[in-house]
Amino acid sequence: MQITLLKSKLHHAHVTHSELEYEGSCAIDGNLLKAAGIREYEQIHIYNLANGKRFTTYAIRAEAGSGIISINGAAAHKAEPGDRIIICTYGVFEEQEAAGFQPKLVYLDADNRIVRQGSAIPVQVA
Repeated sequence: MQITLLKSKLHHAHVTHSELEYEGSCAIDGNLLKAAGIREYEQIHIYNLANGKRFTTYAIRAEAGSGIISINGAAAHKAEPGDRIIICTYGVFEEQEAAGFQPKLVYLDADNRIVRQGSAIPVQVA
């Protein structure tokens, strides 16, 4: 059996640009792509904390160290500069692969700089 798991996450990224007339996709600072293990052209899911919109697109590389998170093309209608978003990727694993898998979790500040990294989300308590 196969199972779909969270592969990586950029948590609390801040949208820096929203470019309707761009070819499409989401441009992400190259350093952030590397830290999260997100490949160029990989499918990404974006969850907008500002308005609750959720959408799927693909990642493209922005200049390393720029802090750019640009929502482009039709997706530009779903996020605007200043919005806080979560960017996730998922992978499909066989049960045995899944047993030892740990996601890459990257937590960002308001300037899209890495403040910490991890591989597990704390247990939610009441």
